[in-house]
Amino acid sequence: MPDLSPPRTSALPPLAAIRVFEAAARHLSFTAAATELGMTQAAVSYQIKVLEERVGAPLFLRNPRQVELTEAGQRLAPKVAEAFTLLIEAYGAARSGAGGVLTVSTLLTFAANWLAQHLGLFQLAHPALAVRVDTSNRVVDFAREDIDIAIRSGGGKWPGMEAHMLFRADFTPVLSPALAASIGGVKEPADLLRLPILDPGDIWWKQWFEAAGVNADGLAERPGTSMGAQAYEANAAIAGQGVAIVTRALFKVELGDGRLIQPFDLVGDDGHAYWLVYPTARRNVPKIRVFREWILAEVKSSLGG
Repeated sequence: MPDLSPPRTSALPPLAAIRVFEAAARHLSFTAAATELGMTQAAVSYQIKVLEERVGAPLFLRNPRQVELTEAGQRLAPKVAEAFTLLIEAYGAARSGAGGVLTVSTLLTFAANWLAQHLGLFQLAHPALAVRVDTSNRVVDFAREDIDIAIRSGGGKWPGMEAHMLFRADFTPVLSPALAASIGGVKEPADLLRLPILDPGDIWWKQWFEAAGVNADGLAERPGTSMGAQAYEANAAIAGQGVAIVTRALFKVELGDGRLIQPFDLVGDDGHAYWLVYPTARRNVPKIRVFREWILAEVKSSLGG
């Protein structure tokens, strides 16, 4: 029969020493680790020495003003960090199940044009789980920030992360019917160059015009407005201020009710997509699992993604 007995804890170094090592490795500072753990710097140094004696090799290089991980320390640090993450998540799951607070970091346009329109359905299905939405373009540091899940655009390969594709981040020009009518209609791609272009330096414009066979070499030098988010540029396009280039899936409502028109079937695709992302070590946390299952099904239902 297989041995089902638990592993012998005597093979492990003291938990206090492991905890101190995790903090010191994360901060690369004994002083910062001491502050975080409410210890003296001498106590931190002692615990690191205890662990190094058990490992049989130095884990840090003690430089005059900072410390660095040795090769042995670099091998140990990520596994220790992952183990503590698993412990924290297991404890949280045991306490609250699929309840508590779920923090989602997402791009502004996705939050405004898709998540805000569907999130109420998730809340009805999971009333014990409160959702906090943080809109930002910055890279999320899951180890240091109170973020459970991120929704980002990219290639989908992030080390240590689980990534589920939601939909392709394709792109195509859109504009208001009134702006198109102002030049007698947009009949061919080159007609767009007769109109104001929103964010003319956006690489998507260059790629789309190249695919359309239109020379738009001078477009990037045009004076224009860059608003930093598709949601803002689409609103400017609705107001007749210019032509925006956007991901169609995020503007189905505006295209459906006629506030925006897509003058050409040509759609660009640079290989990027919108992804649901979270640390692999947290994949079985109940609140992450239920949100993952819900959003993948809801995106498929609403967008055919």
